[in-house]
Amino acid sequence: MKNSVTLKKKKKSSWPKVRKFLNDVHLWLGLISGIIIFVVCLSGTIYVFNTEIREMSTPQLYHVKQANGSKLSIEQLITIVEKESGGNVTAVKIPADPGRSYALTVKKESEDKTGEKKGERAPDVKPDKTSKGSVSKAPAPGGRGVAYLINPYTGAILGDMQSSKNGVSEFMGSMFSLHRWLLLDKVEKPIFSGLENRKLGSYITGAATILFTIGVITGFIIWFPRKVKNWKQGLKIKWSGNWKRVNHDLHNSLGFYSCILLLLMGLTGPQWSFPWYREALRKSLGTYQPENAERPKPLESVPPASGAKTSLLLSDYLSIADKQLNYEGDYSLTLPADSTSAVVISKYKTGFFAPAAADKTTLDQYTGSVLSTELFGDKPFNERISGSIKALHVGDVYGPFSKILYFIACLIATSLPVTGTLIWINKMKNNNQSRPPRKRNLVLDDSLDRVF
Repeated sequence: MKNSVTLKKKKKSSWPKVRKFLNDVHLWLGLISGIIIFVVCLSGTIYVFNTEIREMSTPQLYHVKQANGSKLSIEQLITIVEKESGGNVTAVKIPADPGRSYALTVKKESEDKTGEKKGERAPDVKPDKTSKGSVSKAPAPGGRGVAYLINPYTGAILGDMQSSKNGVSEFMGSMFSLHRWLLLDKVEKPIFSGLENRKLGSYITGAATILFTIGVITGFIIWFPRKVKNWKQGLKIKWSGNWKRVNHDLHNSLGFYSCILLLLMGLTGPQWSFPWYREALRKSLGTYQPENAERPKPLESVPPASGAKTSLLLSDYLSIADKQLNYEGDYSLTLPADSTSAVVISKYKTGFFAPAAADKTTLDQYTGSVLSTELFGDKPFNERISGSIKALHVGDVYGPFSKILYFIACLIATSLPVTGTLIWINKMKNNNQSRPPRKRNLVLDDSLDRVF
């Protein structure tokens, strides 16, 4: 009996020491990374709705009026854009919303950086409404190209993403730079010789994010009550208390409610700063592939007999894809780079809870036969997580719904360094005030009394 009682006492007495240690770790990690985390989270909060903010600043690029409800063919739109840009269309984005513009990605021959061709390039035939074989005309792979936005009803080019920059887009670009590199990429002169300013900023934000993640974990352990009856206190904010109590509750309660999303942000963020972290993350998910590993060979089309032409239009490919992916959504159609490449069609679900990941089908460019269909939901769980790293970090995992949650969580994360620092300052003041007065040196006092 005595031994069991002493063991229980040891267990009880050990927790305060562990809790104090975790509290110290939480405190000092927060103080070290506080300013960086404040800046990173503030810019991240704004950047959550980057796409929406940019579109609101230039609505004329993205929203169109329906003209009699009839759209031009995709071949006609390609002809218009290629004539205007002087390049080759490599991809087309077709939204499900009839009131939105199409986006056609154009790449010029000078942008080709690979110089590699998988097969003989198909002859350049300008596509139009009656022309067939337009798919074989796309250029070889290279740079990302420039996206041109076009009215599908009138064929009017509304602008391109490269030249349609304004104050809002520049501001959002600065927010991205602040979030990733602390604006150090805009400093021309290297701060440290042999180290790019962009990498320096990336290292600083990455290290601060790792410290923040550890802070979230230790904060949750510190918050976790030992008794069930104390849970209620940690889940609410006592607005009737003084400002110190309100500040304390804001830090504890809001930190608890947002801890899962903050962990997702913190665990995924450093992969863009440190190659070793990215490799470790992929290995932990079981999806790591070495750089020199042999890549799967892409599916190819089978060219017909010499001189034969395809009889399929781009709308035919979309009809085939609709049968494979039978739901409403936005299409992204990648045109084949040469005569042996396939047509790749990705489809994204739309709606308030729409997932960011796309389903994909690959078609033979000549016959339209289905070479493969990949449904994101059918992939193993680890592959789905690995393929959603960026979406998990930026918050568009489930469309506007998850973006709203991430915005709130990121806003809370911005406040945590502030409320945490105030808690520390208040504790320091309380400790100084509650400290007993320093004892006077009696020997010195006695000697002074004797002298005087």
